[in-house]
Amino acid sequence: QRMTNIKMMKEIAEKELGKLSKRDLWFLGIGLYWGEGSKLYETIRMINSDTNIIKMSMKWFREICYLKNENFSPSVHVYPDTNIEKTIQYWSNVTKIPKNQFKKTQIDRRKNKSDKKKNKLPYGTLHIQINSCGNKKFGRSLHRRIMGWIESSSKQI
Repeated sequence: QRMTNIKMMKEIAEKELGKLSKRDLWFLGIGLYWGEGSKLYETIRMINSDTNIIKMSMKWFREICYLKNENFSPSVHVYPDTNIEKTIQYWSNVTKIPKNQFKKTQIDRRKNKSDKKKNKLPYGTLHIQINSCGNKKFGRSLHRRIMGWIESSSKQI
């Protein structure tokens, strides 16, 4: 009965939401960046382990911020028992960014990690850094616009 109810509620929710417009995507991205993006040092960076958040962020960066593949410098943060090659391939597939654009992998070697957390993040976390590639509108200016979108949104709460 529980599973039937979950399925029914998801179907209702999908109908209620409908198809996302470009404006919907814009606001969804603002919310994601507000929660998950870098707000300091005028650096555009998103970090997450959730595939769907990464996919939505990439869609937002590409369709709303007009970034191209060359603007992305992804890197992964993993644990010592992670297969790095498999992890980079996984995130490359998710982001559609070539593996050769991935920067140095960070390996968390802290000794005080709980055994309860082992294998919780099989692909670690993806760090998406944006590079302007010489185009000023994709550097500090874009970060300032994003922060303006967030501030303007928050004033209306």
